[in-house]
Amino acid sequence: MGYTVFTCNLQSKPADPPPFSPPRELLAQQNHRLRRIRSSDDVPAMVVFLNANRRLVSSARLLSASRSVPLSGLALARAMSSGSAQRVFQLKLDPLTGNSEWVVIEEDAGGTAPEGLHQGLLATTSYLDMLNDSRRNRAFREAIDKAVSGPCRVLDIGAGTGLLSMMAARAMGLGDSPTCRSNNGSVTACESYLPMVKLMRKVLRANDMARSITVLNKRSDEVRVGVDIESRADVLVSEILDSELLGEGLIPTLQHAHDMLLVENPVTVPYKAIVYGQLVESTYLWKLHDLYNNEAEILDGIHLVPAGLERIIGVKLQQHPMHCDAIRREIKLLSEPFRIFEFNFGKRPESHGETAVRVKATGSGQVNAVISWWMLQLDDEGSIHYSTAPKWITLSGAGNWCDHWKQCVWFIPGKGVPLAKDEEISLRAAHGDTSISYQLEPDQPKSTGGDHHVKGGDFCLTLSPERIAIYGDAEWRLSVLNALKTVLQRRAPSVCVIADDSIFLALLVARFSTASHIMALFPGLQDKGIHYLKAVADANGFSMDRVEFVRKKMANWTGDDTHNKAVDLLIAEPFYYGSDGMLPWQNLRFWNERTALDSLLSKDASIMPCKGLLKVCAMSLPDLWNSRRSLYKIEGFDHSVVNPTLGACGDAADGGPCLPFYVWQCGEELSQIYTVMEFDFSRPISPCQGKAKVKFSERGICHGLVLWIDWVMDAENSIVVSTGPDRRHWKQGVKLLSTPVAAGLQGSTNTGEISCLIVQTSFDPSNGELVIEHVPS
Repeated sequence: MGYTVFTCNLQSKPADPPPFSPPRELLAQQNHRLRRIRSSDDVPAMVVFLNANRRLVSSARLLSASRSVPLSGLALARAMSSGSAQRVFQLKLDPLTGNSEWVVIEEDAGGTAPEGLHQGLLATTSYLDMLNDSRRNRAFREAIDKAVSGPCRVLDIGAGTGLLSMMAARAMGLGDSPTCRSNNGSVTACESYLPMVKLMRKVLRANDMARSITVLNKRSDEVRVGVDIESRADVLVSEILDSELLGEGLIPTLQHAHDMLLVENPVTVPYKAIVYGQLVESTYLWKLHDLYNNEAEILDGIHLVPAGLERIIGVKLQQHPMHCDAIRREIKLLSEPFRIFEFNFGKRPESHGETAVRVKATGSGQVNAVISWWMLQLDDEGSIHYSTAPKWITLSGAGNWCDHWKQCVWFIPGKGVPLAKDEEISLRAAHGDTSISYQLEPDQPKSTGGDHHVKGGDFCLTLSPERIAIYGDAEWRLSVLNALKTVLQRRAPSVCVIADDSIFLALLVARFSTASHIMALFPGLQDKGIHYLKAVADANGFSMDRVEFVRKKMANWTGDDTHNKAVDLLIAEPFYYGSDGMLPWQNLRFWNERTALDSLLSKDASIMPCKGLLKVCAMSLPDLWNSRRSLYKIEGFDHSVVNPTLGACGDAADGGPCLPFYVWQCGEELSQIYTVMEFDFSRPISPCQGKAKVKFSERGICHGLVLWIDWVMDAENSIVVSTGPDRRHWKQGVKLLSTPVAAGLQGSTNTGEISCLIVQTSFDPSNGELVIEHVPS
């Protein structure tokens, strides 16, 4: 096995590759949130990335979709066969430096490659959550049993572990036993993602199906009739759906399949999908996107979105997957559910479609969002359904919790659209190959959100909904402002370095430290950050003459970069653009960069934040734990072989990998909050260890530990910015227990209960990894 490593900065244009010449062009396809890399003719490859649900998306026409790895760790690409070998491009991100590198691994025809490579890649994906969705599995099994009633040719696109293929083979009477073989039927499983193909082959062998199912490690648009399959397929079984329905490339996949791979009028499972929507009022949802109107109520003198530039900061114009049941009490329903689009899998779909729906208001209020979901009809008779509807909708099969499919939210601009009870309004919906968009008409004339015309240019800084909500949080802003004022009262810094992507800190320093020379790195925002500052400088009362944008990485700075002056103030939130899906401690990149700048800091330099406190709390997390539990029989097929690779709870001695998650959506605290480790930013980065005795304060079932970092902003330890579960807009790290434990109170004599857990942690600055261990006490 040989490998080649070369770097590619995903936050800017990719570096020119070395002579080996794999990926050389990075294309951003905003409409379905993916990146694709084109490769040279002699090394064909496709790189696949994730959508917001940690599920793999492929570019249009390059589809057999499946689930891939989170951007917080690794992204992997499968290369097509080259002779007797296969090449795998692994994009690896170093969270402490922000650097990414491509590791090219060649695998010979025998499939030899490090087992740990594939295992690590799949352990933090949503495959396990999907396979634990019993409603989904049962619905597909029932529909396939009805559709495959005799010998036929079945094609499974995006086969994953091969579950649907095995269902089809069993329904047809195929098996590895010679007495079960049929010459009249066949099942072909098409899966483009190499690590999943390797796992599928294990599952097929475990179920005596290896010789009954033909496995193609290809995208579906690479499959050729007469080469890969003998003839066109009679039956298509496929589940390449995301929360939005179309984001994994359903339409282009179906188009190619109907054009090249299927007979006329094929049988398909699912049979069709229907998209539904509902108009809602919600202050919580409003604050996730409308920073202009939210900021108008905050009187701190900072204008992230000045008047006349109302859209200079905004969310991406797309549907945003969310667990809407978690905010049910903060939602006022303003309409009944209404049908939007219908997609028939048995017909070739159109790439674009539009519709207008007349919606009657069931109550008065302000329409802040359209919440949407979809329902599958899996059989042609309409007796088998699956829905992603929220619990308040009484559709067949709705309501079970899962993380791989959520509802979607489309934000209405500004403060929304006022609506009176019984009033009718028109909702226009449009879909492309991979997304659906909405517009309330006439929303602009009725909107009370102010003028949404972009003045002063069309530049818009796109941030995540959670980041916009943080910037509109008056309490958070006051904490950061007070911390900075405390530092500035002590001394006026001549050189201030902003190490992260915080536009709020940049405005604060420029506004309140009038004598400072400000050096902004904006490592993720890059030119967008400096463009933004130029646009809002006048409204915030400072001159860009004092602000310098430094493109060089801090590790390479010399005295020349600071104009031979010592750095008096080094600050960060810390926030790194594009890191929303990362674990909390990966923001310790700030500590690493502070260390790189050590020789350029003045002796009494101020560092903000001063330290980080790693916090831990024991929690009940039944839904999340059940979605990550070990697999055994799925509709009669043994999947236990996948448990170690997918990081399942129960089989993994440590409960699987640590996962980033918004814990407030599905967890309840069972203990007080404890500090388990401290990171001192006044000193260079170094290994850390910590230990805490986590005592249960509530009875219940403990499913895991939740960890996060509280940032101590000032030297007096008086201003602390928490990112814990009570702060909804930050993700915490969740370490699930291998086996849940019964939590009891101190002194309890109830059999089987324990009163506390001993938690030990260690931080390795060489790779940014945090090791978490726990034992009952």
